[in-house]
Formats: sequence, structure tokens, C-alpha cells
Amino acid sequence: GCLTLELFAGDFGLLANEFAPRVHNSAHWTIEGSMTSQFENHLRAVCGLPLGATDMRGEALMFNWIGTLPARDALLAVPGLSWHDYGKAARPGRKLGHATLVADQTRELHKAVEAIRPLVDSQTASLLNGDITPLG
Repeated sequence: GCLTLELFAGDFGLLANEFAPRVHNSAHWTIEGSMTSQFENHLRAVCGLPLGATDMRGEALMFNWIGTLPARDALLAVPGLSWHDYGKAARPGRKLGHATLVADQTRELHKAVEAIRPLVDSQTASLLNGDITPLG
């Protein structure tokens, strides 16, 4: 089986937010950011196959689309960005999709974040302000 523990880290230390008996949306970044995604490795494990490498493909950053979707075409022009639209109806507070940025170096990741800020809503832009720490 699979059991995921979602943790938040901050000035408060570590906060256990959720236990989930499945692969978890907090690791959707592995779709593009890891050599083998959490989904593929889950299927490999269930099928009794050898697990794939989990090395990162570079620096990775994932952010969610909450409440509304931004302009897709403009964002897809940002190098290294992958778009995921869940096909859900928009409503306040609802997760409608996510995007993942993958870059070879932290500097490239920061450059992509700068290109994204003016293209997203103020809530997402504020999350992209400050210290961007890549997953790698």
C-alpha cells in the first residue's frame, strides 16, 4: 500500500497536515521533475516491477491554480513550464490545476518565476515572491 504524510515547514517548525492512503498532490512535481514520477513508481510497485530512479531532472518548482485559471498560452511560452488543467469548474478556493517549472540551474528557475509573476493572479504571484527554494 501507499501512505503519504504531507508536512508543512515554516517558522513554526514542521506541521503534519494530512495522511493520505494514496500518492499525493503535493508530489505532482515528480511528473516532470523526477526521472520516474510518483505515479509510475506506484504502478511499478503494485505490479511487482523494479522501481524507477527518483533522481531529479533539475531544479523543480510546483504551484497550484486555485479558484481561477490564468492565461494558458502566455504561461506555456515560459521555458520549462508544464501546465496541468484538471477540467474542474471554477469556484473560490478550488484547486483547478497546477504548473511545474523545471530548470537546469536555480538561476534559470528564478528567471522563469520572474516571467510568470505578471501572468498570474495576485494570490499566486504573492506565493512566488520572496525566497524561492527549489525542490532539488
